[in-house]
Amino acid sequence: MKAYYHARAHEYDDWWLGRGLYADRDRPGWEDELAELTDLIAALPPKHTLDVACGTGFLTRHLRGEVVGLDQSDAMLDVAREQAPDATFVEGDALDLPFDDDSFERVFTTYFYCHLEEPERRRFLTEARRVAPELVVVGSMRSAGEEPERWEERRLNDGTTWTVYKRVFEPDALARELGGGEVLHAGTYFVAVRA
Repeated sequence: MKAYYHARAHEYDDWWLGRGLYADRDRPGWEDELAELTDLIAALPPKHTLDVACGTGFLTRHLRGEVVGLDQSDAMLDVAREQAPDATFVEGDALDLPFDDDSFERVFTTYFYCHLEEPERRRFLTEARRVAPELVVVGSMRSAGEEPERWEERRLNDGTTWTVYKRVFEPDALARELGGGEVLHAGTYFVAVRA
């Protein structure tokens, strides 16, 4: 997974923006829902926030307050520093957070959580709760008839293919998995829960 996202760093935002390999995808309402999601993130109360697996900073830049972005890929962090110049960025392991207990008020994470298998999910949730009392997770909404977890083959612009574990969520199930919480967004494409 680490090598895949490192290799994808300079094309990652194509997925968000419907460019490159994603230009022909039929995603009706995607731009409107993405705007709703970014508005929701920008409306979260300003807090000392750790954005775990922040990637390119595409969503990090909408967080208010003192923000630290963490990612294991220096290539992702190079892009993130350009997109979110007011944030601080740290290279590190999301499953072994390099911060003291209670260092933050909120942990925020997006699609990283969608790629964690069971042992890693438990480890991440333990780490997130160790460093902050609040957790906000943004992930993929499960469509009718869609398998909740699967292995996907993904292709990058250089033609390489990668096999990636992926989960999609129903809002209430994600809230339960996080130990209870509030569904902040439940749309066609995205789900967001605060626990």
